[in-house]
Amino acid sequence: MAAEMVAPAWMHEQITAEEYDSWSEEQCAGIEIVDGMVVVSPSPSKRHNRVARIVANALDAAAGDDWNADTDIDVRLQDVPLTNRRPDVVVYRADTIDVTPTRPEHVLLVVEVVSPGSETTDRIVKADQYAKAGIAFYWRIEQAATGVPLIYVYLLDPATRAYRNEDVFTGMVKVSAPFPAEIDLGQI
Repeated sequence: MAAEMVAPAWMHEQITAEEYDSWSEEQCAGIEIVDGMVVVSPSPSKRHNRVARIVANALDAAAGDDWNADTDIDVRLQDVPLTNRRPDVVVYRADTIDVTPTRPEHVLLVVEVVSPGSETTDRIVKADQYAKAGIAFYWRIEQAATGVPLIYVYLLDPATRAYRNEDVFTGMVKVSAPFPAEIDLGQI
């Protein structure tokens, strides 16, 4: 007889911001909270992590003293119902490095690397959530048949709270906003 797997109780009930804030880093790893419900994410591939790290390092180097670019941090999009997303790369105000939780007003740019199984979430759901939260820039990175990723760059239209597609890059990325930056996607 096969053993029956039973999900923990917290996976069946909405959790509050206060409950989530009391959890350890280990409990929060690999999850996001959407409308108060825990969403478990599979571990990303090595390629996914490499893409995110290369982009984060390039953005961090280009951002100057006012901004930091990091991977694997929560962004609290709303408290009720609790929605925490964990973008692959977050560019946030350097003076908020010790402020928890990181909120949309601290964030300039979020980057999502699309993986098998996250296509709809990254292309539509998260983009809409980030736009509604007022995050000015959204980049979506897609793997291409050539092996060199594509970066779709979006800018928030504050009147509609929706993103406009600004540009698409492959190979060498050169942007002037949110600050001048160059990223060599060929090194991935």
